[in-house]
Amino acid sequence: MAAPAIEGTGMDTNTIVWIVVAIVAILLIGAVVLAGRKSRNRRRAQEADRIREEVHHDSQRVERQASIVEETEAKARAAQAEAEAKAAEAARLADTASSRRDALTSSQEHLNERRQHADKLDPRVKHNDPNGQNDARHDVRGGATHGATLDATHDARNDNVPQGNYPNSNTEGMRPDVGTR
Repeated sequence: MAAPAIEGTGMDTNTIVWIVVAIVAILLIGAVVLAGRKSRNRRRAQEADRIREEVHHDSQRVERQASIVEETEAKARAAQAEAEAKAAEAARLADTASSRRDALTSSQEHLNERRQHADKLDPRVKHNDPNGQNDARHDVRGGATHGATLDATHDARNDNVPQGNYPNSNTEGMRPDVGTR
């Protein structure tokens, strides 16, 4: 026979079984969800560790690139400084060449003036043009006639012969406004 029912409870065994089954099912579902969460968190932690390792390797690569960039920038600054120094040296040399060119021009003009003065004093020189453009000059050594005007290179044989009272025949030493050497 069946157990007498408890009065006032109104629950039968079937309902109690279903409640127990539901509780067990809820616990099982909770355990599966917890296990899934743990597995997912473990995978995420592994992925995060892998990403951190990649970031570490990439940061080392970037640091090496940064040091290469800094080295290249230092080389560029050194090359720029060297270029500026060379430009300054070139400007200084250009100034020196310009002042020497001016001195040479002045010396050549002075020599030409002295030569013209000597030609005016020399009775052997014929003066056809008052400007001296068509002078017929005789070479004192051989009597040969030269062309219309003579420049600073009038006779290659006299290039090394000192002119006037100048002890050295260099062009800067022949300038009247520069002391002799």
